[in-house]
Amino acid sequence: MTLASDVGFPPLQIAGVLLLETRTPLGLDTVMAALDARMSGLARFRQRLVPVAPGLGRPVWMDDPAFDIRAHVHRIRCPCPGDEEALLTTAADIATRPLPPDRPLWSAILVDGLSHERTALIVTFHHVLADGVGGLAVLAHLVDGMRGGKNMTTTADPDFPRPRPSAAQLAKDAARTRLRALAALPRAPGRIRDALAQLTPCRHPCPNSLHQAAGPRRRFVTARAGLAGVTATAHSRGATVNDAVLCAATGALHALLRHRGEQVGTLTVSIPVSSRRTGSAVHLGNQVGSVPVPLPTSGPHRLEAIARITRRHKARQRGVSSTLVAPVFRLLATLNLLSWVVNRQRLVSTSVTYLHGPHTPLSFLGAPVAGIVPVTAIRGNMTVSFVALSYSGTLLITVIADPDRCPDLPVLAEALQCELDTLVAHG
Repeated sequence: MTLASDVGFPPLQIAGVLLLETRTPLGLDTVMAALDARMSGLARFRQRLVPVAPGLGRPVWMDDPAFDIRAHVHRIRCPCPGDEEALLTTAADIATRPLPPDRPLWSAILVDGLSHERTALIVTFHHVLADGVGGLAVLAHLVDGMRGGKNMTTTADPDFPRPRPSAAQLAKDAARTRLRALAALPRAPGRIRDALAQLTPCRHPCPNSLHQAAGPRRRFVTARAGLAGVTATAHSRGATVNDAVLCAATGALHALLRHRGEQVGTLTVSIPVSSRRTGSAVHLGNQVGSVPVPLPTSGPHRLEAIARITRRHKARQRGVSSTLVAPVFRLLATLNLLSWVVNRQRLVSTSVTYLHGPHTPLSFLGAPVAGIVPVTAIRGNMTVSFVALSYSGTLLITVIADPDRCPDLPVLAEALQCELDTLVAHG
């Protein structure tokens, strides 16, 4: 489904920006050697996604015998003045640049020239390689302390590169997959019923100016708040931090639309639901379904209302929506209709993702990680999305927008920060 969804530009890629406190610049060779050692335990980061002959199944991951860390790790200098805005502009350019399909689908860019004696490491990978939860598991593999601190070494995989599977092996594997699908047919009606319930909003969508086909450019802005204050407010209202993030995002969009002269009381938000119970860097891939949920954008008890709505959706089976979405997306892609459909959808106005990150401070090659900025993609008839990450006592929300369709992005950023400040104040 992820591959089928990757139509048009920019590509379906996600990224994480690690802000490092470095009194002296990190050497590129040192960074390259560290990433090479630490990624040796991540098979997907040394594999290519290779199509197979018709009838032998879907594309498969195969070890890249020509893998070279130097093709993935590079250094650039941030434009002046080297502040957060300049860094996020650089990150937008990197995250929207297509990764070469003939090599493992990731890159790591070391960014020098930042103010306040800082350096950034921007790690980008295709969404088919990992989802957000898997990305956090990858992060844990890359920072110090995963296996013995900043001078960590990892034993090389003696079986790398594994030989390419034969046509007979691929045919056998495809046959097993089809037999499992046949065995699951008796459960299909129930799963389809649950998927329809999960995907069908309880209200009609409200037309608004957020529904525009996104162009090729992206711009990122951020808002921050103390995690303890947001958590206290959420728990006092019977809600979660995820509910608080949804409340802040929808409230900010309400302010943006009001600034545009529009009054919208409800927005349908796409909320990713992972089928994972825990994050693992061993089993990556994209294991996320998407649930459209109508949420209120205003009102004195909006957080409590959002909490009640999300509790109802959480009671359903995790990730069951992919039962319908995946085959429909693949069929539309085969018919060359997917781009036409997603660029004309009027149901979902935005997407909001919350990732529960590390509680304690991290470091990379001894340099403290001062902050982590998560970045995701927006596609189709949607001009704004949000992704939030909690890290070391701070909740950070990144707004991803098409600056040509959302020229009033500063209004949205200010409104989002105001929403977070209000949540903290009420804690």
